[in-house]
Amino acid sequence: MNKPSIPKGTRDFSPLEMSKRNYIFDTIKSVFALYGFKQIETPAMETLQTLLGKYGEEGDKLLFKVLNSGNFLNKIDNDDLLSGDYLHLAAKFCEKGLRYDLTVPFARFVVMHREELQLPFKRYQIQPVWRADRPQKGRYREFYQCDADVVGSDSLLNEVELVQIIDTVFRRFGIKVRILINNRKILTGIAEYIGEADKIVDITVAIDKLDKIGLDNVNAELAANGLDDEAIKKLQPIISLTGTNEEKLDVIGELLKDSEVGTKGVEELRYIFQILDKVDIDNELCFELTLARGLNYYTGAIFEVKAQDVQIGSITGGGRYDNLTGIFGMPGLSGVGISFGADRIFDVLNALELYPENAMSGTKLLFINFGEKETAYCLPIISKLRACGIASEMYPDAVKMKKQMNYANSNNINYVALAGENEIAEGKVTLKNMVLGEQQLVSVDEMIDIVSGDK
Repeated sequence: MNKPSIPKGTRDFSPLEMSKRNYIFDTIKSVFALYGFKQIETPAMETLQTLLGKYGEEGDKLLFKVLNSGNFLNKIDNDDLLSGDYLHLAAKFCEKGLRYDLTVPFARFVVMHREELQLPFKRYQIQPVWRADRPQKGRYREFYQCDADVVGSDSLLNEVELVQIIDTVFRRFGIKVRILINNRKILTGIAEYIGEADKIVDITVAIDKLDKIGLDNVNAELAANGLDDEAIKKLQPIISLTGTNEEKLDVIGELLKDSEVGTKGVEELRYIFQILDKVDIDNELCFELTLARGLNYYTGAIFEVKAQDVQIGSITGGGRYDNLTGIFGMPGLSGVGISFGADRIFDVLNALELYPENAMSGTKLLFINFGEKETAYCLPIISKLRACGIASEMYPDAVKMKKQMNYANSNNINYVALAGENEIAEGKVTLKNMVLGEQQLVSVDEMIDIVSGDK
């Protein structure tokens, strides 16, 4: 018999891993709610009409498509089958696909429910997404995104609030991070300044790789994309700029003084930094000129978060976009959002051993099963413990005590309760601390105090 398996790029999660993941999700959810964001969910499947064409040609190839139910060949003729045009065939075989991200479904949600929504609308969404990517370390075909967005407001106070959310989440996790901030308008201004305004996409894609491939390789990529030596030379002092956030903004502001869009970007960032100076931010804020973010729909402030004590990629990202719903025929609705990388945060918390002990707690107290009479005595006590919020269980079978004790040890259960004839006669139980190896005869109320007091 063949051993069962799961599709490549997917994972099972053990109870311990789920405890850790739920700690991450619950922490992020609680912070989103603290800032007035409301939770929505969208279906795992969207119509292909909703998904196709929204992520570019490469994105379309990575969409998981769902075969129509029933006889999906019913309306297909032989010429279609023999054509070999798989995209054309897929459109006929499949009307639905698994969502590729949470942003496009959110845009669809806003357009569909526009009449019911009070703008600005602050939503958060924590759900899995699917991509038919080549699986490799740290890259999966099924993974979670944790998104928060505000739509229907141009105010930069939204950007300030999202930075506060990022800071609060990582403060609660105990992870020290650098919050990198830039503005796409500044990048557009830089492209104008070096005389290559039409190559803004090539420039941003290249300089976004600076920390991965180094300056020489960035310059080589810029040259390969058609930038002349003079433009590349003018770019060098900009992408190598150092100093405080204010000093860097002063320098870039002077360089871009003749660029209307670049000046607007500098003004926006100045405002964000000035407001954030007035609130309590624990983590380092850094104006990072080489931050470009890969998605070209960003139009204003852009964010990226890096862990200080673990070498890993971005663990949060986001930015301002001006036309989220334009892809569905509702232009002009501005928004700004962030997305936490739950899987990378999981790896960072593991590497730094920052999970609180109570995040992984399960059963705190196991009752040993000595037989029917003893079980009948213990079950009402267990009900009382559960009513007090103490996770308790009765071993289901009256087997050897060694086996029951092994069960407690393997499940990290700190307390074991034993009730035999003597305990029942006194209306008490023997409580054993599995960590210290000590035991004592106690009343039910004393047991509740001891176990509930052990955090």
